[in-house]
Amino acid sequence: MDSDKHQAPTVVAATPSRPPPYVPPPSPPPTKEILPLSWADPVGWLRLGWHDMLAHLGISLFYGLCFWGMALVMWAVFRNKPEYVMSIISGCVLVGPFLAMGLYDVSRQRESGTQPQLGQSLVCWRSHMGSMGMLVLVLMVLELLWGRASLVVFAVFFNTGMPSTAGVVQAIFNPDNWQFVLVYMVVGSVFAGLVFGTCVVSIPMILDRDTDAISAGITSLQVVFGHMGVLILWGLLITFMVVGGVLLWGAGLIVVGPWLGYASWHAYRGTVKWLVPPGVPERTGSNA
Repeated sequence: MDSDKHQAPTVVAATPSRPPPYVPPPSPPPTKEILPLSWADPVGWLRLGWHDMLAHLGISLFYGLCFWGMALVMWAVFRNKPEYVMSIISGCVLVGPFLAMGLYDVSRQRESGTQPQLGQSLVCWRSHMGSMGMLVLVLMVLELLWGRASLVVFAVFFNTGMPSTAGVVQAIFNPDNWQFVLVYMVVGSVFAGLVFGTCVVSIPMILDRDTDAISAGITSLQVVFGHMGVLILWGLLITFMVVGGVLLWGAGLIVVGPWLGYASWHAYRGTVKWLVPPGVPERTGSNA
């Protein structure tokens, strides 16, 4: 009897009514990492983008003319509706990255050692329709909210009616309207920051790895919040270059548009590094 008390416990075999205990699989290793950045990196991205533009002047000119044409059409449509000025800006911020997707593809092809083709860059979005469609939906919601907030600001400060284009210019440069200018800039900065934070690496990431829109957007926000100072500098450089390009009836966008498109690809490659399984060589590039 005593010997029976010291026997090893019997292992219960798995049966159809008693499945084996669940053993969770090991956690998968991270597939990417956010690279450290320095204050000089944005200038380096612009330098690499400039080289891409000079290497493919024909393709760059085509996209530059598209950016210029978009600016002219938008100005012609909304020039008599100054209350939609913020909507114009938000529309450019919304449409610009998607026009630049072809430029991202040119930089990607050049980086991989293949000869970029204009036709390929124009249809590079076809295999990413699901992710791009979701991201477009999110950005459209932000753009609509941005435009509505702009109308509210105008309605609050100009309760006698929407001013003319000349009236808006006078209101902006009138010291007595500093409250309107301050609120207008704060509202615009908040929405511009949301759009920028969502798009800074998400669109080239979708093109490069065909990730879903949510993962790409989260990665983009991780890059921004992980390197807030450097990314603010990058956003300011983009803003100043776009504003400079809009001058002279937007003709500067012929150069600035493609340049920033190429540079944005290198910004993505310089901030996100993909970790690949052992034995699989990683694609070479600016962050390899």
